[in-house]
Amino acid sequence: MTQLRLETARDVLDLNGVADSGYGFQATAGLTGFGLPAVSAQWLEGAGDGARWRGQRVLSRDIDIPLDIVGHDRSHLRELVSRLARAVADEMSLVIIDDEEVRWSTAVYRIGGGDIDLAGTQHDVQTVITVRAADPYFTASTVSTQTVGGDQGAASLLSSLAAVPLAASQAIGEITLENSGDAPAYPVWEVHGPGSNLEVVSPTGEALTWNGRLLAGERLIVDTRQGTVTDHAGANRYTDVGTAPRFWTVPAGTTTATVRLLDTTAASKVVCSWRPRKWMVI
Repeated sequence: MTQLRLETARDVLDLNGVADSGYGFQATAGLTGFGLPAVSAQWLEGAGDGARWRGQRVLSRDIDIPLDIVGHDRSHLRELVSRLARAVADEMSLVIIDDEEVRWSTAVYRIGGGDIDLAGTQHDVQTVITVRAADPYFTASTVSTQTVGGDQGAASLLSSLAAVPLAASQAIGEITLENSGDAPAYPVWEVHGPGSNLEVVSPTGEALTWNGRLLAGERLIVDTRQGTVTDHAGANRYTDVGTAPRFWTVPAGTTTATVRLLDTTAASKVVCSWRPRKWMVI
């Protein structure tokens, strides 16, 4: 059965608590905002009839969570209401655990709701909390990984190692990208030196290049979601990025990308990792 939680740095509110134990927090009928998020479409209107579609932008997601809060007694109910008030005062993670025990989450903030009827019973109240997710997708807690290069003798320690040859001076290989979500995922590229002139090409031919050099023991981290390029010491290495960079995403399903790294040794490798994302989780 799908589980629903609100998590903060200091507390976890199980929104299936009443059904599981008879008290706590319970999400009730009337949940909204878990379907497809709204989009803002761009259209080109000319002198002729109609218009042409130019693209779209996915908007933030608003979610209404009706809650039944049940305590052992009036004192316990006050404690539960106070826990809820503290939790929604700052950033929360709305977490959905599906039937396969995979955690999907998105950061949310309260934007409304929270009224209660003080004329209720001595041990329970009802309310509706409205939250907004700036990121409209649900992101998996599990990380998918693929690797090109590296010491083949240590292959058993690597997750999803790609079977590609490593030449004396360059690592060139195709990696299979399996995105179990249904929305594009942003990869993080971690390059372990020595090596130079990194190029990663998407399944559709988009290229991201980095024309710098790494010595043995140095690392480069390219975060495509943030659009940042830093080394192991946190220094900004974006100036070595090639012209017109494309910080491409991993499409849903199974696709193939190409990785090239020059001036390598057996210690050189390129690790690609990503978290699958979904439009909806049920």
